Amino acid sequence: MDNNSIQHMVIFDLKHAADSAEAATFLKDGERLLKSIPVVRNFQAFNQVSAKNDYRYGFSMVFDNQADYETYNAHPVHVDFVENRWVPEVARFLEIDFKNYGV
Repeated sequence: MDNNSIQHMVIFDLKHAADSAEAATFLKDGERLLKSIPVVRNFQAFNQVSAKNDYRYGFSMVFDNQADYETYNAHPVHVDFVENRWVPEVARFLEIDFKNYGV
C-alpha cells in the first residue's frame, strides 16, 4: 500500500442470526457486488474471532487514491447495496479508513 492508498474497513453486525443462511448470503452478495466496482482492490470479507471486539463481520478493501474512494462511494452498485441491503440488514457498524503512515 503506497502513501496515496486508502484502506477502507467496516466492521458490523447483521440483524440475521449468526452463521445463518441469510448472513452467508449477505456476505457473499456484498463480496460479489462490491468487488465488481472497478476501483475496488483487495476486497476481503471476514468473520471476527477476537474476544476483544464484539462485532461479528468485516469488509476490507483498498483504493489507490482519494478520487477512487469517492468514485466507489458514488458508484451505483455501492449506492444500491447500501440502500437495499446494508440499511435493512445491518444492525450496527463501525467504519475505518486508513492511509499509510509513511514510515
